[in-house]
Amino acid sequence: MERLFNLDIQLLADATLLIIAVPFLFILLSYLLFNPVRQFMNDRKNRIANNISDAIEDREEAEKLKEEYEKKLKDIDKEAEKILAEARSKALSNENRIISDAKEEAAAIIAKAREDARLEAKAVEDEMKQQMIAVAALMAQKVVTKNIDTTIQASLVDDTLKEMGGFSWQSR
Repeated sequence: MERLFNLDIQLLADATLLIIAVPFLFILLSYLLFNPVRQFMNDRKNRIANNISDAIEDREEAEKLKEEYEKKLKDIDKEAEKILAEARSKALSNENRIISDAKEEAAAIIAKAREDARLEAKAVEDEMKQQMIAVAALMAQKVVTKNIDTTIQASLVDDTLKEMGGFSWQSR
């Protein structure tokens, strides 16, 4: 009967060659394959670690920028309120200035109108006095033509002057 496991020289030579070849192949493959793969894995590990640290730094920077942005937004609201308050104050002062200017102008217009009315009344009064003088002169002329004596003439002039309101026309 044949054996399953023949111990012969060929088997021993193959086993010895295999025992020598496996470690040799392991060492050879480790330099050719395992070390580059290990180096690739270490490089990848370092890149991932760098990416993680960069991401953490970027995140921290983004948080700082977010805080700055929120602070600026709060400051913008305050600044907008300040600008609006200044605009309101300027508008109120302009309104008050315009109102006071309008009141002054209205007062000046009223004063000028009163002065014009007073001057117009004085002009009308002067014109009326001139007309009364003219009427008195006509009356005097008529009286003189009728040969009235001086006493009657003086009484007529006095009566006319009393009607005109005094002797102010004589002061000119």
